[in-house]
Amino acid sequence: MKRRALILLEGHRSIGMLYIKAARKLGLHPITLACDSSQYDYIDAERLDVISVDTDNLDALIYECSRLGAAYDIAGITGFADESLYATVGRLCRHFDLPGPNPASIEQCLDKFTQRQLLEKAGVLMPAYRLATDATEVESCAAEIGLPVVVKPVVGNGSRGVRLCRTVDELAEHTGYLLSGKHIWRTSPRILVEEFAQGPYYEAEIMGNSVIGITAAEFGPPPHFVFRDSIFPAPLNDAENKRIADVSLICLLALGLGWGPTNIEFRWTKHGPVVIEVNPRLPAGITPRVVRLACGVDLITEHIKLVIGDEWDLSRKHSHTAASRILVPDGDGILDWIDGISLAAAIPGVTEVKLYVEPKTRIIRKGDVRDRIGHVIAASPSAAQSKTILQRAIDLIDWSITPSPTFGEQEQSAASHVLAPAVPVKR
Repeated sequence: MKRRALILLEGHRSIGMLYIKAARKLGLHPITLACDSSQYDYIDAERLDVISVDTDNLDALIYECSRLGAAYDIAGITGFADESLYATVGRLCRHFDLPGPNPASIEQCLDKFTQRQLLEKAGVLMPAYRLATDATEVESCAAEIGLPVVVKPVVGNGSRGVRLCRTVDELAEHTGYLLSGKHIWRTSPRILVEEFAQGPYYEAEIMGNSVIGITAAEFGPPPHFVFRDSIFPAPLNDAENKRIADVSLICLLALGLGWGPTNIEFRWTKHGPVVIEVNPRLPAGITPRVVRLACGVDLITEHIKLVIGDEWDLSRKHSHTAASRILVPDGDGILDWIDGISLAAAIPGVTEVKLYVEPKTRIIRKGDVRDRIGHVIAASPSAAQSKTILQRAIDLIDWSITPSPTFGEQEQSAASHVLAPAVPVKR
């Protein structure tokens, strides 16, 4: 009898190993197809099966999966937090008659302008938005909407190239950055200019057509959108939870989603929940961890079950609250040292303290998801208790960053829009 295999397109620094462990627990043999597996340190550390292949080439992927099918029973194929790759997953699944997402639905979400048009047609409340292709059009769109505006690439994720522009100068600066060749475009340059929806931020965590729960989160200082603090489940009343859940289901219908994981971002404005973005994938980072801690639903395991055609179980096992903090550097330079990790991890109720970098690492802030250097998660039966535990842990963690004079400071400040401090930074 052939061994059952789970094919994973690429890996993921944050949740890749979680998929490997979950697959093994389900009796599956994980095999990774990747352009460059060296960027995923766990693959070499765990001596995982990996095949080098151009994951942008569908024919090459079909060839490799067909070849693997001679030696293994391919139970399923899936990928991670990149929507364009997830669309390829959908095509592969259709080719091999395996359960998977609808690639057309994924692709129309990938294009944020198309997504906005479809949601608007369905009557979903959203920020005002305009499409631009050059600096003149960006300036005109911003004038129509009114400052402040959020300026972002039409295609992309992880807040890459996303900025809050509060003045004409900030608008010109960021537009210049996007169009100067410094931003890496996946497609021809197209820019979305949006009204800045002001209010508390929430995320709906969805599997299939079921809203598992809602996360409340806060960002670091503007003009960037880098997550700092979050809590799950969000401190909302039943009516507020229902409003977000109802809008989420309308979004799924409008975009042809409803298979597998979806993450929908909201701002709660004076008009109620306003949709910021629909992400047709499982959120990366700490979200799968905090959901499991808070309610006992393992989003990754249940996703794999769906992928291989098994029946999933989305029932809650308990009712706790998980609070988290993303560790973000204060400046650019060399990370001299970071202390207090072991002490923080030893506090009762702290479930995880993890660093993504080591001392002597060069820090270059980008103003997006790549700025994260670690996280801390705490869980307990109550929100207040979890927040208290988390703060106790955070108070024990300290670090120092020394700016480097040979750092290419002008180039990096243009990329991050933040000047590096002139003195060592101690958090």
